[in-house]
Amino acid sequence: MTRFFLVLALAWLVMLPPTADAALRPDELLEDPELEARARALGKELRCVVCQNQSIDDSNADLAQDFRRIVRERVLAGQTDDEILRFMVDRYGEFVLLKPPVIAGTIILWGGPFAVLLLGAGIAVMTARRKREGGEAADLTPEERRRLGELLGNDAVRAGATEGRK
Repeated sequence: MTRFFLVLALAWLVMLPPTADAALRPDELLEDPELEARARALGKELRCVVCQNQSIDDSNADLAQDFRRIVRERVLAGQTDDEILRFMVDRYGEFVLLKPPVIAGTIILWGGPFAVLLLGAGIAVMTARRKREGGEAADLTPEERRRLGELLGNDAVRAGATEGRK
């Protein structure tokens, strides 16, 4: 049992995401701590289009490094966070945002999972109702019941067939 927990703990450690500082190189950091904090916050909002499920702040990809450089250049130029995000979206599309806004173009991204969940729940409810109401697949004629009883070797089915004849 102890071995199981040890393996589980090791697997958990392996699956932990890398720290953000591991991706950033010292030469990328800004000297002003406030500007660096802004750049890091923006970096957490932008997706690495190579890694796709990591922010540019967490990614080691060359493209993420380029994105971090662009963000830091624009922060130093005095642009607001909204202006920097708008520039990145205009240049690379909505996909570059880790949390895309709810607009007509992204409504499927936001509503799709809920629609699939509701559809699945509806199908499950309909299937359960049919099973509860159906009982038997179809009413059998007395001859079909007798034949089914013979095939299954079931006296109760054969008895039902003889009762149907009376």
